[in-house]
Amino acid sequence: MQRRDLLKLLAAAPLAGAAGRLIAAPAADGAKLLVVFLRGAYDSANLLVPIGGEARAFYEASRPTIAVPLPGQPNGAIALDNQWGLHPALASTVMPLFEKQQASFIPFAGTEDLTRSHFETQDSIELGQALDRSRDYRSGFLNRLAGVLGGGPLTEVSPIAFTDQLPLSMRGDAKAANMALASLGRPGIDERQAQIIESMYRNTPLAAEVSEGFKVRNDVMAAVKAEMDNASRNAMSAKGFELVARRMGNLMRERFDLGFVDIGGWDTHVGQGGGGTGYLAGRLEELGRGVAGFAQEMGDSAWRDTVVVVISEFGRTFRENGNKGTDHGHGTVYWVLGGGLSAKAGGRVVGEQAQVSKAGLFQDRDYPVLNEYRAVFGGLFARMYGLTPVQLDRVFAGVTPRDLALI
Repeated sequence: MQRRDLLKLLAAAPLAGAAGRLIAAPAADGAKLLVVFLRGAYDSANLLVPIGGEARAFYEASRPTIAVPLPGQPNGAIALDNQWGLHPALASTVMPLFEKQQASFIPFAGTEDLTRSHFETQDSIELGQALDRSRDYRSGFLNRLAGVLGGGPLTEVSPIAFTDQLPLSMRGDAKAANMALASLGRPGIDERQAQIIESMYRNTPLAAEVSEGFKVRNDVMAAVKAEMDNASRNAMSAKGFELVARRMGNLMRERFDLGFVDIGGWDTHVGQGGGGTGYLAGRLEELGRGVAGFAQEMGDSAWRDTVVVVISEFGRTFRENGNKGTDHGHGTVYWVLGGGLSAKAGGRVVGEQAQVSKAGLFQDRDYPVLNEYRAVFGGLFARMYGLTPVQLDRVFAGVTPRDLALI
């Protein structure tokens, strides 16, 4: 049997790929990273809301039916500083983290990809490769990060994608597991069948990968079962992403150090909701519950060493369209959360910013990209893992890291 056939077989388990224990650089000891990808391009201009002066007037004129009201008004934004407010759907989840200096926002962030195509831009972000070169779909930026961390002598790191299939960001030479947590049912391969498959590959070069693949599957199933049992005793009510995020928190606290998850449903061309209510508000509320639930499940100790980065392929048009929605844009807003954010970043809106005005828009329609994502991630990785310029160049070739002093 070929390796690709083996991976398809393990996918029915439902684990695609085998989890490997990778040696990390010394500075990575205890560090945990989760990347949350919002597929569909969420409307960041209604997440981080202009609340001051001329920017506010331009915002309201551009969004006559979907603008989030000012702080103090019904369903109004929550003031973060004198320029920016946060969508009210995050008042009870992300705002408390912001107030504890455990959340930060980076506006005018994203990629220089100008296709405004969901698939093209998602791929280019996950690959993290130069736009003017041919793409290598076998090399995602998180996998390259895992490979770089595998060169150190001290600590171990284990990568996992909480997805049905291994995403582009996790593909490459370093071993990475994947397993969706939204609906875990009976495994496609039972224990007896697993033992037969393992015996088939005993004393072969793939024996260790097969054994490790089933071990990861069993560990994840056991951990989720324990979480579900505990939830029943405590009558916890959780739906959608919150339940998945809490499961992720349990698993990353105990076993995995580098994680990826994606969430769809952010393409709001029609009826995204008026002001602080409606479809987008519901999605943000669900996301906020998930992020807060993840932090809670990590516990104070692990949360201090954890960084969560929420990204999307691009933003949306600053002006609303005729269907009370927004169309494909350019610059967006990234979230950075964790218990160990620096005083320069925690509880702040950081990075290079532009005036919110007609003159400040990119191509008279979108937020510009002033904080290029590879540079931002590069600066973060340098601080989190103590990576050298040579190591960072292996993750993002030719990119000068931008240190926003996030941690």
